[in-house]
Amino acid sequence: MAIIRHTHVAGIELTPEQEAALEARLNEAARYPITYDDDCPELTEEQLAEFHPVNGMTWEERARLMRERGIRDPDAAEQETPELAAVLNK
Repeated sequence: MAIIRHTHVAGIELTPEQEAALEARLNEAARYPITYDDDCPELTEEQLAEFHPVNGMTWEERARLMRERGIRDPDAAEQETPELAAVLNK
């Protein structure tokens, strides 16, 4: 089993060397089989179908909520996700 940890800071781009190293680590980890146990059993298709986003909001709903609460920093939204920034800047 392999655990790959990577912390990405919004607005800071990886160098080509860093990207290549990360890609190599991810490719290596992908070759290992998935190990299931009692604490982490394999999920059925029905169980997988029950997964949904934690907040369940669309980008439009999230943008509306941010506007209502006076949270509107287009630069911060752009760093978070381009999708949210596009909705906020309509």
